Amino acid sequence: VQLQASGGGLVQAGGSLRLSCAASGRTFKSYARAWFRQAPGKEREFVAATNWSGGSVYYADSVKGRFTISRDNAKNTVYLRMNRLTVEDTAVYYCAATPLNYGFKYEEYEYWGQGTLVTVSS
Repeated sequence: VQLQASGGGLVQAGGSLRLSCAASGRTFKSYARAWFRQAPGKEREFVAATNWSGGSVYYADSVKGRFTISRDNAKNTVYLRMNRLTVEDTAVYYCAATPLNYGFKYEEYEYWGQGTLVTVSS
């Protein structure tokens, strides 16, 4: 079972990126999916989550209105569209999956991807 995150990179402040997280080894159609991030010297924090259908989505206040989480269950993939990026968004972004309806805490997620680095320059 593997979650493969991709799409990170270097972008200027105000720019956009789209992260992808493809799952393999099993289906996660019934799982909630989420994105967390960890900046240097800081703890991993919740960014966004979607329930199994994509009908319910949740965001951290710091990204609300700028980031959009979505999923394609046919592709076993979840996405994070990030707009109006700021220097404070610089972090390693991790995707995760849980059999719960949704979750905001690190310990609620059972499966984790390896992370993809997003660097926002000023």
